[in-house]
Amino acid sequence: MSLSASDLEEARLWMALSLIPGLGGQRFCQLLKAFGSPEQIFAAPHDALRQVVPEPVAEAITAGPDLAATDFAANWLMQENNHLLTLADSRYPPALLEIADPPPLLYAKGQLAAFDLPGMAIVGSRNATPQGEKNAADFAQALCEQGYCVISGLALGIDGAAHQGALRAKGITIAVVGTGLDIVYPSKHRALAHQIVEQGLIISEFALGTPSRPQNFPRRNRLISGLSQGCLVVEANAKSGSLITARLAAEQGREVFAIPGSIHSPVSKGCHELIKQGAKLVDCIQDIVQEMAPLHSQQQQASQEDAFEGHDPEETPHTQLLACMGYDPISIDALQQSSGLTSDSLSAMLLILELENKVAALPGGRYQRMS
Repeated sequence: MSLSASDLEEARLWMALSLIPGLGGQRFCQLLKAFGSPEQIFAAPHDALRQVVPEPVAEAITAGPDLAATDFAANWLMQENNHLLTLADSRYPPALLEIADPPPLLYAKGQLAAFDLPGMAIVGSRNATPQGEKNAADFAQALCEQGYCVISGLALGIDGAAHQGALRAKGITIAVVGTGLDIVYPSKHRALAHQIVEQGLIISEFALGTPSRPQNFPRRNRLISGLSQGCLVVEANAKSGSLITARLAAEQGREVFAIPGSIHSPVSKGCHELIKQGAKLVDCIQDIVQEMAPLHSQQQQASQEDAFEGHDPEETPHTQLLACMGYDPISIDALQQSSGLTSDSLSAMLLILELENKVAALPGGRYQRMS
């Protein structure tokens, strides 16, 4: 569905702001918190900007949005199944609001309904063994049959096998990539990427045209784990990037699983180390399903309680947070206690509600509901 002229203009301002050198996601969010929308940021006085960002960044913002630099992306957005999701967008994946540094904007290609399913990450070595690739595909197929969306990174080896297993099950899979979405990396997965778009989703926080760079992939990995309820490592050597994903998953409060292998195999070393550190040893799909069952029971119970109490089935985490706030000024600590949210998740949700003019920040670290 094509964007309206106003929506496209707003999207171009988000993209133009993200392209300013030296800004970065954290400073982007600080600007949003200080001024509101990208339109208000570009209209802000230089001195006010300088209080939030370094001088070179403030100068670039004061110079105004370089809309010409967004022409290519604007044309891309007008094509079928291409999307831009911002922190102010109701379609932004709620799971990413729970991590410490959610990207201010996401480029997405495919079916956004993929975000509606619980996610399970499957990651591992690019130089996987044939048995490792078979394990990844089989576990992905079984997880899809259990109602999960399989999330991975489109890399060679385990990642690709996981996506293929999900597709084989006619399930849903999300590929999180470390390049712009106009680039397929590795090129060997071009056909696989097209299949994923038809049956799932490919996302990236990187602007169109961004090539594959080593520093992009750790950032990509935090989104793989952040979108997931759990992370399964199939094969990994002692220095595998998959261990970064597993560590991030643990830090984000996600479950970590690992498949053991031969003590003589280099691609088993990383999995064995994870198991020593507390990851759950997995040798069949029931090991994952049983471990995740309490979480699903809690989610189902919460849904049933909401229905019993007459809550709107379309109620979102944001509207639930507003209900916790009431209409009197409330401190962060009190709001965190009443909502049960983590500090990171609460801060991210409050930022979005500020952008929507539904809450206002008050002196002394307090907030008040406006609508």
